[in-house]
Amino acid sequence: MTNLADRVAVVTGGGSGIGAEICLTFAREGASVAVTDVRVDAAEHVVTEIRQAGGTARAWALDVTDQAAVERASVEIEEELGPLAIWVNNAGISRIVPFLESTEAIWNLTLDINLKGAYHGCQAAVRRMLPRRRGVILNMASQSGKVGNSHYAAYCASKFGVIGLTQSIAIEFARDGIRVNALCPGVVFTPMWDEQMGDYARKRNLRTDEVRAYMESNIPVGELCTPSDVAQTALFLASDAARYITGQAINISGGSVMH
Repeated sequence: MTNLADRVAVVTGGGSGIGAEICLTFAREGASVAVTDVRVDAAEHVVTEIRQAGGTARAWALDVTDQAAVERASVEIEEELGPLAIWVNNAGISRIVPFLESTEAIWNLTLDINLKGAYHGCQAAVRRMLPRRRGVILNMASQSGKVGNSHYAAYCASKFGVIGLTQSIAIEFARDGIRVNALCPGVVFTPMWDEQMGDYARKRNLRTDEVRAYMESNIPVGELCTPSDVAQTALFLASDAARYITGQAINISGGSVMH
């Protein structure tokens, strides 16, 4: 039996990058996957890939900032796929902006998606897991939720908040059979990073083609994190092999962060 056989997993922001890799990995391990994304066409593409490999998945259009929409989706997912066993709050955004050039709009959007979106997902998941006294919630934090960084004020605030949210819920529901952990990746080159490469290069006074080598030179293991690195950690935490792990913020940063 595979690790996640007969389990239903929800992944927000599952249409690309880390979220897509988690969806594909969970499906390979036997889970029925609800691929949710604000861009339903991207989610459908991942579903097609899963089905072509023999897995089970369905796409949902979902804006995680809309609590009513998250609730509706969770009801539909259970009706179509079965009881929720795993919920991954992965949807997120990042903006690299000098603090005094940042705006309230950037602040609000970042916290709405990264932190409030995770809060909405956690509530929907806990409500459905609690009667069964079993479930796993994974929240996507970041190494920037452990150590602050310049030009990332809103992002750091949101990811520090995700870790606090994770710890609070983990304590509250530990004896109800619900485990809650956070993932803290280092830099992963995904479509989100493509959008902000120029901003990072300007921040470090680099050319865009110098960014990757610069980043790798500052990572102890000497290479960037990959979507697969994050997905494999998520798979372990979602499985029964991690039954005694809750309330943790797991670094996947190649040694860049060690606390």
